[in-house]
Amino acid sequence: ATLQIGALLKGACYLAEEIFHLQSRCWVGGHQPGSCLPLPPRHGAMLLLCASAYVALLGDGQPLGLQLGLASLCQLLILALGLQKPSAVEVSEMSERSKQNVAHGLAWSYYVGYLKIVLPRVKKSMEEFSSANPNLLVCRKTWKLHILIPLSCDVYDDLEKADSNIQYLTDLSETTMARAGTKKRVYKHSLYAIRDEENQLWHCAVEYATPLQSLYAMSQDECAAFSREERLEQAKLFYRTLEEILQSSKECAGTYRLIAYEEPGEEETHFLSREILWHLRQQHQEEFAVHEGSPPPTPSTALDSAELNLQISVSDLPQPLRSD
Repeated sequence: ATLQIGALLKGACYLAEEIFHLQSRCWVGGHQPGSCLPLPPRHGAMLLLCASAYVALLGDGQPLGLQLGLASLCQLLILALGLQKPSAVEVSEMSERSKQNVAHGLAWSYYVGYLKIVLPRVKKSMEEFSSANPNLLVCRKTWKLHILIPLSCDVYDDLEKADSNIQYLTDLSETTMARAGTKKRVYKHSLYAIRDEENQLWHCAVEYATPLQSLYAMSQDECAAFSREERLEQAKLFYRTLEEILQSSKECAGTYRLIAYEEPGEEETHFLSREILWHLRQQHQEEFAVHEGSPPPTPSTALDSAELNLQISVSDLPQPLRSD
């Protein structure tokens, strides 16, 4: 009885913890609050049977064989109920701490095999392009690689098809090097022109985080046994892990901008371009604040509050599973 009550109380504590940090943890895992409880509702009858067996054990004058049999039955019911197994949210925490999630491997592979190679060269490529085209890349704060991270993992191969306000302009200078047996492997980025509501063009280098294609493909392949909910959880964890890796990388400092977003339920034609423009405007405000010493202007009123709430400030970064 102590084991059962203890397991339920432990689950209740996790549930309260999840509800308390529901907003701050929405970018970490896709668990429903009920996944904290170790007892599914359909097992209520088995729990009642187990409780009845415990009550029978309390009677006086019971034969030793009957007591041992009832005790064994109770233990078997505990195993059948899964009260000794960790809940889904505990399993996620253990996997995250031991770096065993798919997202951890994808984030590290993406950093070591690609970003660590190309990001230190981004500013030089931007400078070369700006020298030849001085009127396009005016704000140096935007001389970064803008990495799109849709939590749905829905990645377009052609950004122009994703949003007609995004137009391909040209490619930046290539980086060629020998890599894993391939001679003269080429790395390059594409420069795009983003059209805003006032028909003004903003220019930046932007691309999707390619490992998200792997997450999406895994959720579509029966052999991977990867559900849509697991894909969402891993996409959020991929973003957080990649952000932590890049923040600790000195050679990549100031060369990237992660743009994580959730696509709206209703189809919006220019959602992606507005999302990119929000980040570009933020960087322009930072540029003005540094050079002019004035407070940054308020964000454009063309962006509604729902979009602004999707941006993550320092105080809203994903929190660990437990508050301690």
